[in-house]
Amino acid sequence: MRVRELAEWLGATFEGDGEKELAGVAPLDTAGDADVAFVGNRKAALQAASSAAGCLIVPMEWPSPSDRTIVRAAEPRTAFARALSRFHPTAEILPGIAPSAVIGKDVQLAATVSIGPLAVIGDGTRIGVSASIGAGCVIGKRVNLAEGCVLHANVTIYDNVDIGRGAVLHSGCVIGADGFGYVMEDGRWNKFPQVGRVEIGDFVEIGANSCVDRAALGVTSIGEGTKLDNMVHVGHNCRIGKHVVVAAQTGFSGGVVVEDYAIIGGQVGIGDKARIESRAVLGSGCGVLTSKIVRSGETVWGTPARPLRQHLEQLANLARLPEFRKQLTEIKRRLAQLEQE
Repeated sequence: MRVRELAEWLGATFEGDGEKELAGVAPLDTAGDADVAFVGNRKAALQAASSAAGCLIVPMEWPSPSDRTIVRAAEPRTAFARALSRFHPTAEILPGIAPSAVIGKDVQLAATVSIGPLAVIGDGTRIGVSASIGAGCVIGKRVNLAEGCVLHANVTIYDNVDIGRGAVLHSGCVIGADGFGYVMEDGRWNKFPQVGRVEIGDFVEIGANSCVDRAALGVTSIGEGTKLDNMVHVGHNCRIGKHVVVAAQTGFSGGVVVEDYAIIGGQVGIGDKARIESRAVLGSGCGVLTSKIVRSGETVWGTPARPLRQHLEQLANLARLPEFRKQLTEIKRRLAQLEQE
């Protein structure tokens, strides 16, 4: 692909050699003359001068170069992601059903569905147009997979789950397992029946070995466009909004509500019935107590989670404790001297 063609496809402008042939994409430090790289932050801007990349995707305010070929974009990282998809298109899904797949009764298969070896599909399930089910997947009864869903190998979906268009579930996902619900009776824990459902919206992506539990009653839901990293656990009756981003090893206890566009870091723990309002940001490793409300647009950190400014002030005070201890020891020494005089 030529630089001119790439810029046109991105809806961007270019400067320099528009006829330069590009063969791929690469990081700034390893890119060669036939590669595209991007400048997304200040550190990358410092590295750009020494990069051998044949073309750079840069911010709009980037100074005009005398000897470099550039493509200007309002969001260089986003433009680079699109360029990646052009040079590395998604592998074509070939329709067909592997001979070793097991298909239950009354299963509805739409056109151009792909079902891999040893996949199992339960009775009454509906698979939408161009959906892809990888090898070893197990899909329960009365599951609805909408158009264009992609299930990578060894995904497990329990009964009565709805998954929207274009959703992507990576290997090891478990959707619709029982929620963690028990009641104490006569000195022993008895299971509270988990008879609810799971609903996953359009274009949701769920990382490897993540688990979304079914509701005890009602619905556990994940909204359109939300992205869950690997090893995320969503407990029963949680309601995750639209376009939420959740990093790895985060856990949601039962009944948590996360509103649209919230950002949640890795290894975050969220207690029962907490509410994370829209566009709130939870820093990595923080802990949100049961029934806590994190307000819209607020950034919190630490355990228990508190506003970022307050968290940083407390960290600064902790760092001063050794000096405070020395000062206190000196004050005690002087007081003892005064008492002896």
